[in-house]
Amino acid sequence: MSTAGDRDAAPAAEPLAGFAVGVTAARRHEELATLLERRGARVVLAPAIRLAPLADDAELLEATLACAAGPLDHVVVTTGIGFRAWLESADGQGTRDALVARLAEAAIVARGPKARGAIRSAGLQERWSPESEGCAEVIEHLLRTDLAGARVAVQLYGERQPELTAALRGAGAEVIEVPVYRWSRTEDPTPLRRLVGQAVAGTVDAIAFTSAPAVTETLAVAAESGLEEPLLDAMRAHVVAACVGPVTARALTVRGVPTVQPERARLGALVRALVTGLPGRRSRWLSVRGCALELRGHAVVLDGLLRPIAPAPMAILRALARRPGHVVSRAELCGVLPSRLAAGEGRPQADEHAVEMAVARLRRGLGRPGIVETVVKRGYRLACDPRLTDRLPAGSTTG
Repeated sequence: MSTAGDRDAAPAAEPLAGFAVGVTAARRHEELATLLERRGARVVLAPAIRLAPLADDAELLEATLACAAGPLDHVVVTTGIGFRAWLESADGQGTRDALVARLAEAAIVARGPKARGAIRSAGLQERWSPESEGCAEVIEHLLRTDLAGARVAVQLYGERQPELTAALRGAGAEVIEVPVYRWSRTEDPTPLRRLVGQAVAGTVDAIAFTSAPAVTETLAVAAESGLEEPLLDAMRAHVVAACVGPVTARALTVRGVPTVQPERARLGALVRALVTGLPGRRSRWLSVRGCALELRGHAVVLDGLLRPIAPAPMAILRALARRPGHVVSRAELCGVLPSRLAAGEGRPQADEHAVEMAVARLRRGLGRPGIVETVVKRGYRLACDPRLTDRLPAGSTTG
């Protein structure tokens, strides 16, 4: 006879099935979400920033005229979308031909493949591109040449780049900063605030960041709610911070947050890095009554089936799994329920009745009797042999 757990279960075929991933991207968030969902993840969309074009901005017009007015020795193109927007703006101003002529004479540095593609689409050719796609390598390359008196145009990508521009000016170059667009806070930060709360509560397993401003804004929104340190603690412990590259990860790295990064700064590579890195942080294998039980983010895999588990029952299961085969008291389990702290009061809100209800829901969700045992007057335990914990199946990861 089937149980409620059986009816809710599905084959655990995809590597991210049972995990929830927050997506903070402004651009291409739908593409990233689709890639994650194809691998089984539950996606929480929470854009952290938005792109504000500067096509009619006086500062952009002034920078474009400055570039067109005289020879350029070097041009740094940082993003494909930014370079295209720059040329479109120049076209609208009637200065495109003059600008392209100056760009053709310059030694163009393309920060990455998308920048290279935009440059070539405009009939131009880059002179050099860094393997790392990082600002540090661009600086190192440019400083190998004599920049005294050189005119260098730097296409910005959403924010000032003082590390790059200061180094060039320090070497004697005249630097023209080209602000094609800027990042600004998303119009409705509610989804981002919600994502921060879910990360702190442990109901989100990973957060994907595709730009440094998205990291900065996420931390700022968390700080406004008094949750910056709890969020950082969560990312240090159990929430995977997936960053598209080292520039994006920098603000987290300096705060002691480990990050998952792909070898190449691509959305597909970022998803593959999550497929590799997330289960190791949020997955655990146990041998329970002769069966392999895998705990994933918000689900378990039992008998080859993925069974979704609600946050409170999953919190109970994780607490029991930390001490497999040993009794965990009801009083201790009160402290692990997601509702454990009353707002601003710091005292337990859950009681033993809430624990009993969560255990009952957990048993229904597992769909198999005897996995969670009651020890009268003491508490609960998982019916497993601690000596076999994390040994099944061969090659599986542990958490």
